[in-house]
Amino acid sequence: QVQLVESGGGLVQAGGSLRLSCAASGRSVSNANVGWFRQAPGKEREFVARITWSSTAAYIANSVKGRFTISVDNAKNTVYLQMNSLKPEDTAVYFCATSTRPSPNRNEYDYWGQGTQVTVSS
Repeated sequence: QVQLVESGGGLVQAGGSLRLSCAASGRSVSNANVGWFRQAPGKEREFVARITWSSTAAYIANSVKGRFTISVDNAKNTVYLQMNSLKPEDTAVYFCATSTRPSPNRNEYDYWGQGTQVTVSS
């Protein structure tokens, strides 16, 4: 089965940047889509961005559009989430996940990483 490991989170001051990584192993052709989600304490898990492993399509949530970008390094089986101009409201645990179909719905994703904490201070 697919195994995903996120990294790159940390404590950043507002306006700063972070790059999150999602390293994948054992991925299947059917799980062709990778998504980033985030979850703050007491809130639902929220869609952030998605991309195909082939990099043929990428989508960014309106809440982070213009600040976040998603990309794939196929040689390393790794998906990145570049986060710029970070705001305190971006504070959350960030997860990557894979799905067989492109979707912003967390219920469509079958494999998940453990998450990495991002904290943005004022």
